[in-house]
Amino acid sequence: MSARPIASATVSFGLVSVPVKLYSTADNSQKVSFNWINPATNSRVKQRYWDAKEERLVEREELVKGYEFSREQYVLFTPDELKVLEAQSSNAIDIAEFIPFEQVERMYLAKAYFLGPDRGGERAYRLLSAALRETGRAALARYAARGKEYLVLVRPMGEGLILEQLFYSQELRAFEDVPIGEGEVKDDELALAVQLIEQAASDTFEPDKYEDEVSKKVMALIEKKIEGEEITAAPEVEAEDKIVDLMEALKASLGKGDATGSKDRKPAKRASSSGKGTDKKRAAR
Repeated sequence: MSARPIASATVSFGLVSVPVKLYSTADNSQKVSFNWINPATNSRVKQRYWDAKEERLVEREELVKGYEFSREQYVLFTPDELKVLEAQSSNAIDIAEFIPFEQVERMYLAKAYFLGPDRGGERAYRLLSAALRETGRAALARYAARGKEYLVLVRPMGEGLILEQLFYSQELRAFEDVPIGEGEVKDDELALAVQLIEQAASDTFEPDKYEDEVSKKVMALIEKKIEGEEITAAPEVEAEDKIVDLMEALKASLGKGDATGSKDRKPAKRASSSGKGTDKKRAAR
Protein backbone atom coordinates (compact mmCIF):
# COMPACT_ATOMS: atom_id res chain seq x y z
CA MET A 1 0.00 0.00 0.00
CA SER A 2 1.44 3.36 -1.03
CA ALA A 3 2.16 5.89 1.70
CA ARG A 4 -0.06 8.96 1.84
CA PRO A 5 1.60 12.40 1.92
CA ILE A 6 0.81 14.63 4.88
CA ALA A 7 2.08 17.90 3.37
CA SER A 8 3.63 19.49 0.29
CA ALA A 9 6.62 21.81 0.13
CA THR A 10 9.34 23.14 -2.15
CA VAL A 11 13.05 22.67 -1.46
CA SER A 12 15.10 25.57 -2.82
CA PHE A 13 18.87 25.59 -3.33
CA GLY A 14 20.41 28.19 -5.58
CA LEU A 15 18.00 28.73 -8.45
CA VAL A 16 16.85 25.11 -8.33
CA SER A 17 13.43 24.30 -6.88
CA VAL A 18 12.42 20.78 -5.93
CA PRO A 19 8.69 20.18 -5.30
CA VAL A 20 8.34 17.52 -2.62
CA LYS A 21 5.79 15.74 -0.49
CA LEU A 22 6.26 14.89 3.18
CA TYR A 23 5.43 11.43 4.51
CA SER A 24 5.32 10.19 8.09
CA THR A 25 8.16 7.84 9.02
CA ALA A 26 6.05 6.07 11.67
CA ASP A 27 3.36 3.45 11.18
CA ASN A 28 0.86 4.18 13.94
CA SER A 29 -1.42 1.33 12.90
CA GLN A 30 0.58 -0.97 15.19
CA LYS A 31 -0.05 1.23 18.23
CA VAL A 32 -2.26 -0.17 21.00
CA SER A 33 -4.81 2.43 22.08
CA PHE A 34 -7.88 2.48 24.32
CA ASN A 35 -11.11 4.49 24.28
CA TRP A 36 -13.23 5.78 27.16
CA ILE A 37 -16.42 3.70 27.35
CA ASN A 38 -19.58 4.02 29.43
CA PRO A 39 -19.91 0.46 30.82
CA ALA A 40 -23.68 0.92 31.33
CA THR A 41 -24.27 1.29 27.56
CA ASN A 42 -20.97 -0.06 26.17
CA SER A 43 -20.72 3.13 24.09
CA ARG A 44 -17.89 5.59 23.60
CA VAL A 45 -18.24 8.90 25.39
CA LYS A 46 -17.68 12.28 23.75
CA GLN A 47 -15.52 15.12 25.00
CA ARG A 48 -17.45 18.18 26.13
CA TYR A 49 -16.20 21.68 26.97
CA TRP A 50 -16.93 23.15 30.40
CA ASP A 51 -16.78 26.87 31.21
CA ALA A 52 -15.74 27.04 34.86
CA LYS A 53 -16.77 30.71 35.15
CA GLU A 54 -20.32 30.30 33.87
CA GLU A 55 -20.52 26.71 35.14
CA ARG A 56 -22.08 25.41 31.93
CA LEU A 57 -21.29 23.27 28.92
CA VAL A 58 -20.10 25.17 25.85
CA GLU A 59 -20.70 23.88 22.33
CA ARG A 60 -17.71 23.70 19.99
CA GLU A 61 -19.41 26.14 17.59
CA GLU A 62 -19.27 28.83 20.30
CA LEU A 63 -15.51 28.57 20.77
CA VAL A 64 -12.73 30.70 19.28
CA LYS A 65 -8.97 30.44 19.66
CA GLY A 66 -6.99 32.76 21.91
CA TYR A 67 -3.39 33.49 22.86
CA GLU A 68 -2.45 33.85 26.54
CA PHE A 69 -0.21 36.96 26.64
CA SER A 70 -0.36 37.25 30.45
CA ARG A 71 -1.63 34.98 33.20
CA GLU A 72 -5.31 34.27 32.37
CA GLN A 73 -5.30 37.21 29.92
CA TYR A 74 -6.13 36.25 26.32
CA VAL A 75 -6.29 37.99 22.99
CA LEU A 76 -8.92 36.33 20.78
CA PHE A 77 -8.71 35.54 17.07
CA THR A 78 -11.50 35.03 14.55
CA PRO A 79 -11.23 32.24 11.95
CA ASP A 80 -10.38 34.86 9.29
CA GLU A 81 -7.58 36.28 11.46
CA LEU A 82 -6.18 32.77 11.96
CA LYS A 83 -6.10 32.33 8.18
CA VAL A 84 -4.01 35.51 7.94
CA LEU A 85 -1.55 34.08 10.47
CA GLU A 86 -1.35 30.78 8.60
CA ALA A 87 -0.77 32.66 5.34
CA GLN A 88 2.63 33.71 6.69
CA SER A 89 3.74 30.13 6.04
CA SER A 90 5.11 29.65 2.53
CA ASN A 91 5.66 25.88 2.78
CA ALA A 92 9.13 26.58 1.41
CA ILE A 93 12.20 24.67 2.56
CA ASP A 94 14.94 27.26 2.04
CA ILE A 95 18.43 25.81 2.32
CA ALA A 96 20.80 28.06 4.27
CA GLU A 97 23.99 25.98 4.19
CA PHE A 98 25.39 22.49 3.65
CA ILE A 99 27.07 20.83 6.62
CA PRO A 100 28.54 17.42 7.50
CA PHE A 101 25.44 15.74 8.94
CA GLU A 102 27.45 13.89 11.58
CA GLN A 103 28.15 17.28 13.16
CA VAL A 104 24.51 17.54 14.31
CA GLU A 105 24.16 16.30 17.90
CA ARG A 106 21.39 13.73 18.28
CA MET A 107 19.70 15.78 21.01
CA TYR A 108 18.74 18.36 18.34
CA LEU A 109 16.58 15.82 16.47
CA ALA A 110 12.86 16.27 17.14
CA LYS A 111 11.00 14.47 14.32
CA ALA A 112 11.69 12.90 10.94
CA TYR A 113 9.73 12.79 7.69
CA PHE A 114 10.39 11.00 4.41
CA LEU A 115 10.57 13.32 1.41
CA GLY A 116 9.30 12.17 -1.96
CA PRO A 117 9.24 14.10 -5.24
CA ASP A 118 6.06 15.88 -6.22
CA ARG A 119 4.84 15.87 -9.81
CA GLY A 120 7.51 17.13 -12.20
CA GLY A 121 10.27 17.19 -9.57
CA GLU A 122 11.71 13.70 -9.96
CA ARG A 123 14.96 14.68 -11.74
CA ALA A 124 15.76 17.61 -9.45
CA TYR A 125 14.92 15.44 -6.42
CA ARG A 126 17.33 12.69 -7.49
CA LEU A 127 19.97 15.29 -8.36
CA LEU A 128 19.85 16.81 -4.87
CA SER A 129 20.04 13.37 -3.25
CA ALA A 130 23.01 12.34 -5.43
CA ALA A 131 24.84 15.63 -4.78
CA LEU A 132 24.42 15.28 -1.01
CA ARG A 133 25.69 11.69 -1.13
CA GLU A 134 28.64 12.74 -3.27
CA THR A 135 29.69 15.51 -0.88
CA GLY A 136 28.83 13.69 2.35
CA ARG A 137 26.82 16.71 3.49
CA ALA A 138 23.27 17.55 4.56
CA ALA A 139 21.25 20.67 3.87
CA LEU A 140 20.43 22.86 6.87
CA ALA A 141 17.27 24.74 6.00
CA ARG A 142 14.33 26.81 7.24
CA TYR A 143 10.87 25.35 6.71
CA ALA A 144 7.91 27.74 7.08
CA ALA A 145 4.70 25.80 7.73
CA ARG A 146 1.67 25.82 10.04
CA GLY A 147 2.36 29.31 11.34
CA LYS A 148 5.93 28.58 12.41
CA GLU A 149 9.43 28.45 10.94
CA TYR A 150 11.18 25.15 11.62
CA LEU A 151 14.90 24.41 11.55
CA VAL A 152 15.32 21.25 9.47
CA LEU A 153 18.03 19.02 8.08
CA VAL A 154 17.59 17.44 4.64
CA ARG A 155 19.88 14.49 4.12
CA PRO A 156 20.13 11.60 1.67
CA MET A 157 18.53 8.24 2.42
CA GLY A 158 19.42 5.70 -0.22
CA GLU A 159 18.52 7.38 -3.50
CA GLY A 160 15.95 9.55 -1.76
CA LEU A 161 15.77 12.23 0.92
CA ILE A 162 14.68 12.48 4.52
CA LEU A 163 13.81 15.65 6.43
CA GLU A 164 14.70 15.85 10.12
CA GLN A 165 13.05 18.57 12.18
CA LEU A 166 15.51 20.04 14.68
CA PHE A 167 15.13 21.88 17.95
CA TYR A 168 16.44 25.43 18.02
CA SER A 169 19.30 25.76 20.50
CA GLN A 170 17.10 28.07 22.60
CA GLU A 171 14.60 25.21 23.00
CA LEU A 172 17.14 22.89 24.62
CA ARG A 173 18.37 22.79 28.16
CA ALA A 174 22.08 22.79 28.93
CA PHE A 175 23.41 19.44 30.12
CA GLU A 176 25.15 21.38 32.88
CA ASP A 177 21.68 21.74 34.45
CA VAL A 178 21.62 17.98 35.08
CA PRO A 179 23.12 16.99 38.47
CA ILE A 180 25.47 14.03 37.98
CA GLY A 181 27.15 14.05 41.38
CA GLU A 182 30.72 13.11 42.19
CA GLY A 183 32.40 9.76 41.67
CA GLU A 184 35.89 8.53 40.87
CA VAL A 185 36.30 6.15 37.92
CA LYS A 186 38.93 3.56 38.87
CA ASP A 187 41.16 2.05 36.20
CA ASP A 188 40.29 -1.58 37.02
CA GLU A 189 36.56 -0.80 36.98
CA LEU A 190 36.93 1.02 33.64
CA ALA A 191 38.78 -1.96 32.15
CA LEU A 192 35.99 -4.35 33.16
CA ALA A 193 33.29 -1.95 31.90
CA VAL A 194 35.06 -1.67 28.51
CA GLN A 195 35.34 -5.47 28.39
CA LEU A 196 31.61 -5.78 29.09
CA ILE A 197 30.78 -3.30 26.30
CA GLU A 198 33.02 -5.07 23.81
CA GLN A 199 31.42 -8.40 24.75
CA ALA A 200 28.01 -7.04 23.70
CA ALA A 201 29.23 -4.81 20.85
CA SER A 202 28.06 -4.99 17.24
CA ASP A 203 29.44 -3.33 14.12
CA THR A 204 26.00 -2.88 12.57
CA PHE A 205 22.68 -1.39 13.63
CA GLU A 206 19.97 -4.00 13.00
CA PRO A 207 16.66 -2.61 14.35
CA ASP A 208 14.69 -5.52 12.84
CA LYS A 209 16.06 -7.72 15.63
CA TYR A 210 13.99 -5.77 18.17
CA GLU A 211 10.24 -5.62 18.72
CA ASP A 212 7.92 -4.03 21.25
CA GLU A 213 7.53 -7.06 23.51
CA VAL A 214 5.33 -5.17 25.97
CA SER A 215 2.76 -4.30 23.26
CA LYS A 216 2.73 -7.95 22.14
CA LYS A 217 1.96 -9.08 25.70
CA VAL A 218 -0.75 -6.41 26.02
CA MET A 219 -2.37 -7.52 22.74
CA ALA A 220 -2.28 -11.16 23.89
CA LEU A 221 -4.16 -10.17 27.07
CA ILE A 222 -6.65 -8.11 25.01
CA GLU A 223 -7.30 -11.14 22.79
CA LYS A 224 -7.98 -13.22 25.92
CA LYS A 225 -10.45 -10.58 27.09
CA ILE A 226 -12.19 -10.59 23.67
CA GLU A 227 -12.56 -14.37 23.97
CA GLY A 228 -14.34 -13.89 27.29
CA GLU A 229 -11.48 -14.79 29.61
CA GLU A 230 -10.63 -12.77 32.69
CA ILE A 231 -7.31 -10.99 32.92
CA THR A 232 -5.42 -11.59 36.13
CA ALA A 233 -2.10 -10.20 37.26
CA ALA A 234 0.82 -12.56 36.87
CA PRO A 235 2.52 -13.57 40.13
CA GLU A 236 5.36 -11.26 41.00
CA VAL A 237 8.80 -12.68 40.40
CA GLU A 238 11.18 -12.14 43.25
CA ALA A 239 13.93 -9.77 42.22
CA GLU A 240 17.48 -11.02 42.39
CA ASP A 241 19.62 -9.60 45.13
CA LYS A 242 21.32 -6.47 43.89
CA ILE A 243 25.08 -6.43 43.98
CA VAL A 244 26.12 -3.23 45.69
CA ASP A 245 29.84 -3.54 45.02
CA LEU A 246 30.57 -2.13 41.53
CA MET A 247 33.50 -4.45 40.83
CA GLU A 248 31.48 -7.51 41.84
CA ALA A 249 28.59 -6.37 39.61
CA LEU A 250 30.94 -5.99 36.63
CA LYS A 251 32.53 -9.38 37.20
CA ALA A 252 29.13 -11.04 37.55
CA SER A 253 27.94 -9.38 34.32
CA LEU A 254 30.97 -10.65 32.44
CA GLY A 255 30.35 -14.13 33.80
CA LYS A 256 26.82 -14.12 32.32
CA GLY A 257 28.04 -13.25 28.83
CA ASP A 258 26.95 -10.16 26.90
CA ALA A 259 23.83 -8.05 27.38
CA THR A 260 21.81 -10.51 25.26
CA GLY A 261 22.87 -13.47 27.38
CA SER A 262 25.07 -15.00 24.69
CA LYS A 263 28.66 -16.02 25.34
CA ASP A 264 29.31 -16.96 21.70
CA ARG A 265 29.31 -13.44 20.32
CA LYS A 266 32.39 -12.31 18.42
CA PRO A 267 33.84 -9.01 19.65
CA ALA A 268 33.19 -6.05 17.37
CA LYS A 269 35.86 -3.69 16.15
CA ARG A 270 36.54 -0.87 18.57
CA ALA A 271 34.90 2.36 17.45
CA SER A 272 36.99 5.46 16.88
CA SER A 273 37.27 7.70 19.95
CA SER A 274 38.17 10.82 17.99
CA GLY A 275 34.99 12.55 19.19
CA LYS A 276 34.02 13.39 15.61
CA GLY A 277 30.57 14.87 15.33
CA THR A 278 30.48 16.28 18.85
CA ASP A 279 28.95 19.70 18.96
CA LYS A 280 31.11 21.90 21.15
CA LYS A 281 28.43 24.53 21.44
CA ARG A 282 26.40 24.56 24.59
CA ALA A 283 22.66 24.29 24.10
CA ALA A 284 21.86 26.82 26.78
CA ARG A 285 18.43 28.19 27.27
